[in-house]
Amino acid sequence: MKLVSICPSNTELLAYLGLDGQLAGVDDFSDWPPAVSELPKLGPDLSINMEGLEALGPDLVLASLSVPGMERNVEELVKRGIPHLVTNPQSLEDIAEDLVTVGRACGIEQKAHQIAREYLDFINDLKKRSEAATGRPSLYWEWWPKPVFTPGSVNWLTEISRIAGGRNVYEDVELASIQTDWEDVASRDPDRILLAWVGVHIEKIRPELLMKRPGWPELRAVRDGQVDVMEEWLYCRPSPRLLEGALKLGNMLHPELYGNLRLPEWVSTAK
Repeated sequence: MKLVSICPSNTELLAYLGLDGQLAGVDDFSDWPPAVSELPKLGPDLSINMEGLEALGPDLVLASLSVPGMERNVEELVKRGIPHLVTNPQSLEDIAEDLVTVGRACGIEQKAHQIAREYLDFINDLKKRSEAATGRPSLYWEWWPKPVFTPGSVNWLTEISRIAGGRNVYEDVELASIQTDWEDVASRDPDRILLAWVGVHIEKIRPELLMKRPGWPELRAVRDGQVDVMEEWLYCRPSPRLLEGALKLGNMLHPELYGNLRLPEWVSTAK
């Protein structure tokens, strides 16, 4: 099959299924696995060049509603009669289901079921280790600094926080993404601050800017030096790559529990 992916998470999903070699084109933000850099780029995920996409003659286009605004692309795919599949993962379980759904659509359902089982087995292993944690530090995840966006309870980062032995400080808010403000974050006084600004290169994230926010120099995390810049690609894209991010976070919070755990072979060997 000739495949096209118009968002990074689906490009990565295809790679874990071993289908990235069938990609004919991707959106501008898809950057993993590295080989996709050589493929035709069809524009930013919210401004896809539909004429260029259609010219590739894909058998299947993968879109995702986990990207706000992707509905416009889906409407255009429908209008043009282009075969497509739309994912909408909000949880780690959803990603397992997407592995199977995409695998079935691409004719490798049995392999996809196996990968999904191994994916869920690793999550269960992480979860069991987290249950032995003697303390669960509260974590503030920052997706965007101004206005402030952070994940709520209906989000994979809340799950990742738990299976890594931590707790999302906004897990009490039943939303996938929350727009809040610096004052509200300060009132929650998290143990750790994790900066993963969506779409921003990691070297351009400046933790020192937190010192300019009213009341933030007195926050426990800032005072204790518990502010970390996290890789957007390991935490903000709903693909199996989140397992790598979860393991890294577990080792940050509880190295004694996660230090001897290794990623499944199908994760560590995906290229």
